[in-house]
Amino acid sequence: MQITQEELKVIEMIVEKYRNFSGAAIPILQEIQNRLGCVSPDFIKKVSELTAIPASELYGIVTFYSQFRLEKLGEHHIQICHGTACHLAGAEQITEALEVETGTKCGCTSEDGKFTLEKVACMGCCSLGPVISINGEIKGRLTPDKAKKLIREIKKSDKANEGGGRGGSK
Repeated sequence: MQITQEELKVIEMIVEKYRNFSGAAIPILQEIQNRLGCVSPDFIKKVSELTAIPASELYGIVTFYSQFRLEKLGEHHIQICHGTACHLAGAEQITEALEVETGTKCGCTSEDGKFTLEKVACMGCCSLGPVISINGEIKGRLTPDKAKKLIREIKKSDKANEGGGRGGSK
């Protein structure tokens, strides 16, 4: 992924904002992610060049803290609960079904940029387990078949809306 001129300007502005602060690595990375959607390896390299903070240290921060992402989220961010109740109720089978139906692995974004799958700890919906969140909307009491059906419905809806909005025509 090449850094665009727009992204470069944003990164330079953020680094300049924190130039006189010691320990600014995390706030810089947080703001980059908030503004640009992720902290890609190319962004890390640029921050390292601009701040003299070793890229290895920045990469260590990004990979240590779960709040950071190395790639942008897909259009549909799917979080799969793997807390104890959901795990016992079949979260692994839900994850496998979602991986098959979306064409991507957990922790990754599909090549078309449509789906990001992410395992999370407890979502606090234990009585509904297993649960997933799709762009913040909780879906509970899932089975692998129900999970696959949800993805097929999203794909169908996306396809209908591609032609220029809800009407499906340009």
